Amino acid sequence: MDFVQITILILKGLANAVGNWGLAIIALTIIVRLAMWPSSVAQQRSMRVMQALQPKMKMIQDRYKSDPQTMQRKMAEFYKEHQFNPMSGCLPMLIQIPIFILLYTALISPQFIAAAGKANFLFIDRLDATIKSNAGVSFDGEFQAGERDTFQSGKEAKVYLKNGDILEKVKIKNPTRAVAVQGEVVPGESIDLKISLDELNQKYSVLNNVEKAEVDILDISTRETEKVTFEKRGDILAASVPTVAVQPTIHYDVIFLIFLFAVTMWFSQKVMMAQNKNQPQDPTQQAIQKSMGTIMPVMILVTFVFIPIPAGVLLYLVTSNVFQIVQTVIINKKLDKEDEARKAEKQAKSGKKDIETKASEDSKVIEADVKDVNNEDKKD
Repeated sequence: MDFVQITILILKGLANAVGNWGLAIIALTIIVRLAMWPSSVAQQRSMRVMQALQPKMKMIQDRYKSDPQTMQRKMAEFYKEHQFNPMSGCLPMLIQIPIFILLYTALISPQFIAAAGKANFLFIDRLDATIKSNAGVSFDGEFQAGERDTFQSGKEAKVYLKNGDILEKVKIKNPTRAVAVQGEVVPGESIDLKISLDELNQKYSVLNNVEKAEVDILDISTRETEKVTFEKRGDILAASVPTVAVQPTIHYDVIFLIFLFAVTMWFSQKVMMAQNKNQPQDPTQQAIQKSMGTIMPVMILVTFVFIPIPAGVLLYLVTSNVFQIVQTVIINKKLDKEDEARKAEKQAKSGKKDIETKASEDSKVIEADVKDVNNEDKKD
């Protein structure tokens, strides 16, 4: 199963529905985050429980710090007693990792460029572009090529026979090595490509009658795909394709997206910490969280500068952060109401118990008074 192709088909369906590939990525983000809403509620509830239990957990850790095995056993008993699973809050993060990988793989793939073309959105020039890239425009009849570019064929070919028959979807044996460059790649000049007839994986009688074949050829360096018509020449298929010189360009819109991601991530963590400031928390852990809230966005910012992340993936991450901010506020308000309801119920039960206790005591006093009166009457 080709998960990359499935991801692109989902994005294409959303793009057809909302009218733009950028909006499709935003729609996909919202759909994913809404589907994860229950697990996000469980995560924030787990964080609250963790903070409430933190002082007692620290006492156990301090008491048995010289005996790790006993400490682990006591902590396990403590978790069981309070029906708390410390790993329950990790589910939303674990779910997002494969989605991030799929989206990343899809947006840097030639299939996405072939499907979306030069897809732009708002200030984003190309959703597949990284900070420094030279992605070409697919199916425009020419390759934007560099001297060291290499090529590969698609998985299938459309073969025309001399008798007029056309063979659709002919499998190519080894797409990664089927096509070869004759001579050198000189940007601005046509490149000569060849494919062995044996790569068509047909009987000799069929290969002998081949006239030409249409094959999708991918420039691996620029991720550009062109539909190339190969003519039969002896035992090979040959074609000549024009090229233009391409120069890597700096995409400042991608740099802005990276900074936007870092800012929204920092703000998201600030909102999370602000919402939980009234919860009991170990001072050391609070200091660590505060430091991580500042350092982590900077670390990711630097990482994304050097790792080529497509603009579309950054758009997904920024949208996810904004959604996280709104979600944190909404869920925490809900949890606050639950806490207030529990406190009110506890106070009501406590008040009822106090009333019952006082009534019981008053009843005992009355009984004692009656008993005293009866004793006095007997004496008289």
